[in-house]
Amino acid sequence: MPTQIHIYTINRDSLDEFASEWRDKIKPLREKFGFHVSGGWKVKETNQFVWFLSRATADDWETQNQAFYHSEERRSLQPDPARHIARVEQYFVESV
Repeated sequence: MPTQIHIYTINRDSLDEFASEWRDKIKPLREKFGFHVSGGWKVKETNQFVWFLSRATADDWETQNQAFYHSEERRSLQPDPARHIARVEQYFVESV
C-alpha cells in the first residue's frame, strides 16, 4: 500500500486551529476521494502537523490526488486551511 508522510510546519499560534480544520474538512474529503488517512498528530515543540495518507494501489495515486485538489469541494473550502501552512514536506515511505 503506497503511503505518504505529510509534515507541515504551521504558522505561529495556528496549530490548534489548523488541526481542527484538517480533521473536520480535509480528512473527510481525502477519504471521499479514495485515500486512507491514518491520523494526524501535532508536534507542539516544532509547530508541526504530521499525517499519513495511503491508497490501496499506486496505479491512480496522482490522478486521484489531482482530482482532490481540483475538485469543487476542495476549492470551495473557506477559509482555506492551507492559509495556516508555512512549509510542506511530503515523502513516500516504506514500512520495515
